[in-house]
Amino acid sequence: MRFLWACALAGMVAASPVAAGQQVDADNTAKNVRDRGDKTLTPMDQGGSAADRDTTAKIRRALVDDDHLSTNAQNIKIITRDGAVTLRGPVKSVEEKQAVAAKAQQVAGVKRVDNQLEIERE
Repeated sequence: MRFLWACALAGMVAASPVAAGQQVDADNTAKNVRDRGDKTLTPMDQGGSAADRDTTAKIRRALVDDDHLSTNAQNIKIITRDGAVTLRGPVKSVEEKQAVAAKAQQVAGVKRVDNQLEIERE
């Protein structure tokens, strides 16, 4: 049984991009450093009021219900504090970035939208 597990593990390692000599672009160091700063909002900065939580939930629902948006766009970070909404994360295009911001702006109670969405590179 151990021999089978060893063979399976060796096969997975051999098939991985790193083992095959392909470059893997998974270094998020710059983003992690950026997110440690005091000026960058993260989900931990979400407002605790019922109104802020409700606003975030309504925006999320609007994004998830839109089948034209990519999965990444539907899963962006939404941070609401005192009616100010910050949007962060990757989207596929300028049009998708604008569509997500417009959906957020349409939710009742939103005072302003800080659109920090980033367009994915292909």
